[in-house]
Amino acid sequence: MLKRTPLFESYAPYNGKTIDFGGWELPVQFSSIKAEHEAVRTAAGLFDVSHMGEVLVRGEGALAFLQNVVTNDVSKLKDGQAQYTAMCYEDGGTIDDLLVYKRGENDYLLVVNASNTPKDVDWLEQHTGSDVQIDNQSDQWALLALQGPKAESILQRLTDVPLSEIRFFRFKENVQVAGETALISRTGYTGEDGFEIYCTPEAAVRLWDVLLEEGKADGLVPAGLGARDTLRFEAGLPLYGQELSAEISPLEAGIGFAVKVNKEADFIGKEALTKQKEQGVPRKLAGIEMIDKGIPRTGYPVYAEGKQVGTVTTGTQSPTLKKNIGLALIDSSAAAEGSELEIEVRGKRLKAKVIATPFYKRS
Repeated sequence: MLKRTPLFESYAPYNGKTIDFGGWELPVQFSSIKAEHEAVRTAAGLFDVSHMGEVLVRGEGALAFLQNVVTNDVSKLKDGQAQYTAMCYEDGGTIDDLLVYKRGENDYLLVVNASNTPKDVDWLEQHTGSDVQIDNQSDQWALLALQGPKAESILQRLTDVPLSEIRFFRFKENVQVAGETALISRTGYTGEDGFEIYCTPEAAVRLWDVLLEEGKADGLVPAGLGARDTLRFEAGLPLYGQELSAEISPLEAGIGFAVKVNKEADFIGKEALTKQKEQGVPRKLAGIEMIDKGIPRTGYPVYAEGKQVGTVTTGTQSPTLKKNIGLALIDSSAAAEGSELEIEVRGKRLKAKVIATPFYKRS
């Protein structure tokens, strides 16, 4: 039986087409992936991401505990700030990538990938002490992502809190949005400006309709997983299970900025990741652009000078750039920008080249 978010019944009036996504029945699209993608780049899109996991970490030892289990330096966070980080195994492989929100002293909210929630909670509980409480509150939260250049103006009409004061990777709690109470965070997974709205399941059901009605004249549309994937891919944001996994370290995946091997606290995986930083990673996530006609898809083999050097992790025809591009985990020796590669597409080896990432940056 597939799990459903509190918004499941809200998809039908907007023609939501659902698929199985990691055990969840979620909308892949409402109108079309390209139209929703374009809306987010030029106006705004509203996503139901209530499948994400929310885990509270509290207690006297909360900071020391988090410093031990995540790769970034949580001690740098001030109240009302969020941080992107990873959790790793001893060998440097990735358990998950996640957000840490500092709500107050000894009070943190972790937002983890949906399909990883049970594994993540289990890992956290295995490494906790008596001075830390782990509370998986995923069922008590719902999450809407309002993304795009018009996101702020749409949301501002529904709240008295000055949203311009919530800067990137900052958040504010107990914000009144159209009469509902929410945590508003200036974060997202699309490469655009926007907000993530954390609230109760009941509030999310109401806010979904209120936001779509309020933003209709601005071009706001409901958007599904298909557009979310093409948007995050163009922006060079990794997807767990593709660019990150137990076999792929954060350094190989290109998120070394979230790995602080010099922070004062030791952390799980530090030794392996320090070695990778010092000696260089054997594999790198590289951007690829097709020279020959063909689309690089997930799992396609990548060759350099006749030898397989890796595989495509994500690839598509970019809706924004109108080019066939991909991300591929390949041998570092083949990953220099401009290097020629071949991608095996349906049994044929087609020419490609390594290009810079992210593919898209908002101006």
